[in-house]
Amino acid sequence: MKSKRVGIVGLLQESNTFIKDKTTLEHFKEDLYLVGEKVREHMADAPHEVGGFFEGLADSEIEAVPIFLARAIPYGVIEAASFDSLVTFMLTELQRAGPLDGILAAPHGATVAENHPDADGYWLGEVRKLVGPEIPIVATIDPHANLSNTMVEATNAIIAYSTNPHLDQRDTGRQAADLLAKTLRGEIRPTQTAAFPSTAINIQSQETSKSPLSDFYQVAKARASQPKVLSHSIVLGFPYSDVPEMGSSVLVVTDNDQPLAEETAQELSNKLWEQRHTFEPDFVNASQAVVMALQTDSFPVVLLDMGDNVGGGSPADGTTLLTELHKQNATESFVCIYDPEAVSQASQAGLDGHLEMSIGGKSDSLHGDPFCICVRVLSLHAGTFSETEARHGGFTDYDQGSTAIVETMDGRITIMLTSKRVPPFSLKQLTAFGLNPNQFKIIVAKGVIAPLAAYRPIAGSFIHVDTPGVNRADLTQISYRHRRNPMYPFENL
Repeated sequence: MKSKRVGIVGLLQESNTFIKDKTTLEHFKEDLYLVGEKVREHMADAPHEVGGFFEGLADSEIEAVPIFLARAIPYGVIEAASFDSLVTFMLTELQRAGPLDGILAAPHGATVAENHPDADGYWLGEVRKLVGPEIPIVATIDPHANLSNTMVEATNAIIAYSTNPHLDQRDTGRQAADLLAKTLRGEIRPTQTAAFPSTAINIQSQETSKSPLSDFYQVAKARASQPKVLSHSIVLGFPYSDVPEMGSSVLVVTDNDQPLAEETAQELSNKLWEQRHTFEPDFVNASQAVVMALQTDSFPVVLLDMGDNVGGGSPADGTTLLTELHKQNATESFVCIYDPEAVSQASQAGLDGHLEMSIGGKSDSLHGDPFCICVRVLSLHAGTFSETEARHGGFTDYDQGSTAIVETMDGRITIMLTSKRVPPFSLKQLTAFGLNPNQFKIIVAKGVIAPLAAYRPIAGSFIHVDTPGVNRADLTQISYRHRRNPMYPFENL
């Protein structure tokens, strides 16, 4: 019997609409822009859903046909011309691939383009138009997706990762491949339904292994345990995309039982709505956070800089916590700041060079003023490093560009300066450049939940900090124009 052929396509970016700058085609080419067999070469062994696609198809003896994969790290919305170029190229390569029996697709779910606010719904719909209604399409999404009915209608099944930090991406890809294989063998006929409660789960409460979210996951698992339920997904949402689809949702896939899918999805949606108040955390500002860190005896304390969350698209040059650490004489502290200009100055000064620098606060006026201080250059690096463990986002290779490590002349604070934005998803960001995380009492990580997987092995404790910025944790302090209304927590529902 002739082997089935399944095409693999992906287009992933988490788009923060509150950032003034746009994501361009070059941002994708700087991260991942892979065509044909390059997708297999780069991703087959990666802890990413696409790696799971290849493994799952191989286990089912189905031919994997890698077509196109593009990814850019979170940033502003994708400019129209760049998005059109990406989608056109994907569709062209899909046509060139020849007859296919199925499609495995990897959208992010919170991608926004200038000309298509529901960018994932749009490109999945274009793939559906091209392959026709009979070819099954199974997709994976990040749980930070803002799910849309358009995405649901364009696919036969969608499965979201079930962990945050995202450590099960490869497993999710394998699950999607297995579901598609069973569909192609005629063993199942997937049908799916989504439900959309009018609520947004706060980003600070989106740790899946911690209450209250872990409690809801257990409830969902129990209620979706019927034999004909093939999968269920809790979609947490990405509140920094100001689009009508923004918010949390649930999605249920059954074996040819639409009423069961609808009933289960609505039941879980109602339960999520009932628990909406439990997802509103207490907020700690920068000053309070540093005081708390200095009072602990369990080091290092990791301060999670939520307003400058690089994994949520922020500029990575926020100085609010750096300034507060210096103000409160917080010795043995570490901060990483994106500042190409400062890197250049440190490089010119050379090893052990002394200079006065203006650090960070250059991208906009939202994340703190430039921090002016005299520093000594400790080391200079090319800025590339690799992570061998499964970490949030499925990244393995990192490039933060030319990197300078400096310390304030009073020796209190070590500052890593990078010339490219890189989220704090790996401890190798420190250890690969000669820094021992345990030498610090306080470490600033510009993220919310994603850094937990990397920093747990060394952290004495974590403190979430509601710093100002494009990823402000207190959502009620953000001005939206396009979200659904009413919606909790913005309206008192």
